[in-house]
Amino acid sequence: MSTMMVQFFSNALKRAVPMQVILPADKNNGSRYTNDPDFRYPTLYLLHGLFGNCTDWLNNTLIRRYAEDYNLAVVMPSGDNSFYADLPQVNSDYGRFVGEELIDITRRMFPLSHEREKTFIGGLSMGGFGALRNGLQYADTFGRIIALSSAIHMFEFAPDDPRRQMVCNEDRVFGDIDKASSSFSNPAYCLERLAERVRQGDAVFPEVFMVCGTEDGLIAANRSFSDKLFAAGVPLTYIEEPGVHEWGLWDRNIKRAIETWLPLGERIEGTSSGHVVLNNDEQQR
Repeated sequence: MSTMMVQFFSNALKRAVPMQVILPADKNNGSRYTNDPDFRYPTLYLLHGLFGNCTDWLNNTLIRRYAEDYNLAVVMPSGDNSFYADLPQVNSDYGRFVGEELIDITRRMFPLSHEREKTFIGGLSMGGFGALRNGLQYADTFGRIIALSSAIHMFEFAPDDPRRQMVCNEDRVFGDIDKASSSFSNPAYCLERLAERVRQGDAVFPEVFMVCGTEDGLIAANRSFSDKLFAAGVPLTYIEEPGVHEWGLWDRNIKRAIETWLPLGERIEGTSSGHVVLNNDEQQR
């Protein structure tokens, strides 16, 4: 098991950017996963939340173990407080950084799969927003999206709705929020544009795995956006479970998402889709 801190110069951001990379090149007992020199790892690009950095997932979850168990490479960049969108500030094209540049440079650095179906994007809170936004905008690259407790509240409610601000006047990140709502900064706009391409036969939807805690302040926004996904026909698994905005929920569900698509290191061909909510009785809505 290799865990690496990598720093590289980003042309999208015009500065050196750090990322953590997990590459399950060897098992703990020293045996290799594969002797095939052409093997390329399924890859999860995993995004941190607001106020975090590229070490968050390593420090707060068992992502190393999941990477080894499921033979999965994991790339965790630092995205500042950007919401992983292309922002109006100079040298702040975080969407292009995640959706284009990061893919290109990591595939040149490491033996990562170039297949859409084996390229995932995921994240928590702000990173859940980034996973949805970039997974939908760059649907030709990402075949699967994992969105945990996604901070998508800025664009899901009316301008005077207090639920649009949670901790730090987040919508100011996007500059003119009204203008941003009709741009690729807004995951709902990305969904609309992708749905048009799907109707024209020019694209296919990624599969989406979405989770939120029922006591999380973001639950209303997650329900609202999951309804948009479901109405558009996106292959969707939406789960609610008792819980707040915390690492226990994210750790459980990043594992649940990974094992849905990569059970014990062997990807299953397709998953069931639907609009599913789990409560204490695991009843479907």
